[in-house]
Amino acid sequence: MLPSQTVENYLKTIFLAQEAASDAAPLVPVGQIASALGVVPGTATTMVKALADSGLVHYEPYMGVRLTPAGEKLAGLVLRRHRLVELFLVRVLGMSWTDVHDEAERLEHAVSDELIERIDDMLGHPSVDPHGDPIPTAEGTMAQTTAVDLVHAPLGTPLVVERVLDQDAAFLRFIEEHQLKPGSRVVVAARDTAADCIQVRAESGDETTLGLRAAEKVMVGSGTASGD
Repeated sequence: MLPSQTVENYLKTIFLAQEAASDAAPLVPVGQIASALGVVPGTATTMVKALADSGLVHYEPYMGVRLTPAGEKLAGLVLRRHRLVELFLVRVLGMSWTDVHDEAERLEHAVSDELIERIDDMLGHPSVDPHGDPIPTAEGTMAQTTAVDLVHAPLGTPLVVERVLDQDAAFLRFIEEHQLKPGSRVVVAARDTAADCIQVRAESGDETTLGLRAAEKVMVGSGTASGD
């Protein structure tokens, strides 16, 4: 099967679902894939079966699907194109990090491998995109991260924002406004699970209250990581 735009979108969706799961080798429900891609479950099932016939996924009827090594490599290359394009749009064309995701969604299927490698060279072989997402290598492999979300981060400890998981433009503008972009230094000042919120203090001293759902989308660590 040729890696058409549809194939690439399915593989990328499965890859991201596996990455988000706590299970080391998860089976992603076909209904979850259908919802993410905006198609009916029957359409997703038909496509998943075709991917399985091509050796790109392992499919267990009524259970779910996961990528094979060949599928993981292709998905990694799609994400490599997407994330390098995002960084190019921010660094070179001056677009806001809040607006590049949808543009990269369109361009990731159009750019050639040669152009992507030229972009990679020009940008100095970056390791992360503007949102802190790791950029896979030219072989489709991706570095693992030890970052944790703000909900599970230690209290009162200097931390650095490494990654923001939500690509919604409104959420990213909120993150930027409250000094929580990748590379920002923060401290989790307080956590109230009963009230479902945490208090985060920026390097400037300003404090922001986040709901736990929002806090789970901000990943922090002890180092620095920024694609800006």
